[in-house]
Amino acid sequence: MRFFRFQLRSWLACLVCLSALQGCAGIAVVDLNWSVHQQADASMSIRTLGSDGRFSQLPAKTVAEELRARHAGEALDILALSGGGAASAFGAGAVAGLTLSGSRPDFAVVTGVSGGALVAPYAFLGPMWDGRLLDALNSATGEKLLQSRGLGAIFGSSLYSGTPLKRLVDAHVTNAMIQAVAREADKGRLLLVATTDVVTGEPVMWDMGSIARNGGPHARTLFRDVLLASASVPGMFPPVIIRVSENGAPYDEAHVDGVAAVPFFVPAAFLQMPSGALGSTNRATVYVIIDGHLQEAARTTRLTARAILSRSIDAELSHMTLTTLELTAATAQLQGATLFYSAVAAGYPLLDSFDFSADAIQPLIHYAYKCAQARRLWTVFGRTEDSSQISPGTPRTQQVPCPADDAAIGYFASR
Repeated sequence: MRFFRFQLRSWLACLVCLSALQGCAGIAVVDLNWSVHQQADASMSIRTLGSDGRFSQLPAKTVAEELRARHAGEALDILALSGGGAASAFGAGAVAGLTLSGSRPDFAVVTGVSGGALVAPYAFLGPMWDGRLLDALNSATGEKLLQSRGLGAIFGSSLYSGTPLKRLVDAHVTNAMIQAVAREADKGRLLLVATTDVVTGEPVMWDMGSIARNGGPHARTLFRDVLLASASVPGMFPPVIIRVSENGAPYDEAHVDGVAAVPFFVPAAFLQMPSGALGSTNRATVYVIIDGHLQEAARTTRLTARAILSRSIDAELSHMTLTTLELTAATAQLQGATLFYSAVAAGYPLLDSFDFSADAIQPLIHYAYKCAQARRLWTVFGRTEDSSQISPGTPRTQQVPCPADDAAIGYFASR
């Protein structure tokens, strides 16, 4: 996985330098925390905001132990939402459809990356927020997120202005959301979002519940900026500068899309059974929603900068996603956890990652919603269903099969 991560980071760095010329020198970030990053693998730690307003990097193992203590005797349900740009509409429709099907778990942990990070707070807050989630996606269709910076792109850090995306995120990160997330965090639930630190090139996993609980008057701004950073594709949108205080010294960090480092994440420590707990009911069940196709098929691509960029990102993300899913599945099997996963069926019309038009988003929401409602969203890793077990009312007659009926998605589960 680190090979794919390195490959994508290298490609993105070249993209930014070539497209923005002086953009690589346009932001100076002093890495005052280099030694801390060297000592702890960012992919295995979680950045948590304490009541003193300072961040600390907690090992995922420590966080997992506390999580299990708060949910002693309970099965742990974990939802991971991947990146995917406009295809995050799939995750949104799936979450809302699960509610209508009556099969939506009460997730103890929700993680999100990029577009999935924007859906994650709503998924975390439960069915009562489904309406607001769908409203947020529908309002995105009215936003012209790709606002060219014109000649400013030559001397800046991105091809497009970050203002429309910031305005969209800001409109939906309300004080009511912050308060609701804080209440759920008090119950021992976790909302985690990944960004990529521009200096280290490593993912940073933010404990959003701790921000909501301990961020004080700045909680909403910090919460919004982390979500904004997680969705800010390098070279397309400018990095988001986040001021943090860690080890007693405040400093600025530049963060970009979490997908530059990881397509989705399920900390391995969350799947590990406590020693001596063999046979315990306190096992984890992981649900992964891939916002896009599980594998990229060949397709005609126009020779324009935007089309080539979109296609390249889709291809790299597909490789990273499949590798990460394989590693997650292997870990789940070793720990006795169950892995359910879903992705857009191969037959669904290919999407442009940056097409937020109503014509693209609304049909995808409807597709995921209907498949989840019909209980045809999930495939279980390690075994496949016989078609005779499909329940009455399953949308088999529709032109594009649901994820649970897609041969390419099912193939991954059985190999």
